[in-house]
Amino acid sequence: MLAKTRGIVFRYTRYGESSIIVTIFTEAFGLQTYIVNSVRSQGRKNKMALYQPLTLLDMVVYHKENATILRLKEVRCLHPYQTLATDIRKSAIAMFVNEVLNKAVKEQSHAEELAVYLIDSLIALDRSERPENFHLLFLIGLSRYLGFQPQSATEVLGGRLLDAAEEALLTRLLGAHTASEVELTYIQRRNLLDALLRFYATHLENLGEFKSQVVLREVLG
Repeated sequence: MLAKTRGIVFRYTRYGESSIIVTIFTEAFGLQTYIVNSVRSQGRKNKMALYQPLTLLDMVVYHKENATILRLKEVRCLHPYQTLATDIRKSAIAMFVNEVLNKAVKEQSHAEELAVYLIDSLIALDRSERPENFHLLFLIGLSRYLGFQPQSATEVLGGRLLDAAEEALLTRLLGAHTASEVELTYIQRRNLLDALLRFYATHLENLGEFKSQVVLREVLG
């Protein structure tokens, strides 16, 4: 059947001489895999911009339950990013967010709510003038849709210790609505990120290390 849906590109891999297999989290169906033919052929390479990680899409898709690989009928960019590619802070944060999503989002439950959260968050990052704490607030918000939203700083820390000031800042972050509401130093931001990633690791199997975390520390430091 044909269906309209919004989506967020998670990743793509090359397939054959000119095609790709692209993984997109869709508002209507959750995580789906599509084949896009001839998109890498001469004269059509500009279309590849639509399938870069975290691109927001409006789509008409051919959907079939339990199909492994599906096809797209129509695709257009939902929100052309204005600053993600030119602001080094936002580029580093986007790289980290994409790695988190590819590691953490595996199921199709709560698809509509999660898709709305991701779309709204990425547009907010693109428009933000002070994005330094965005990734911290994003991790807290994402945990809600993954089923383990923390209710207190103690729950995040799980017996591990931060100093009193950092624990108070974590409590403020848990109740914050925008990334600019809480002022953090570089060290505080690093320590809170480490605490949140340890919290994620207690709830998600095989999370592993985040390669983009090194870049994030360098850029935001």
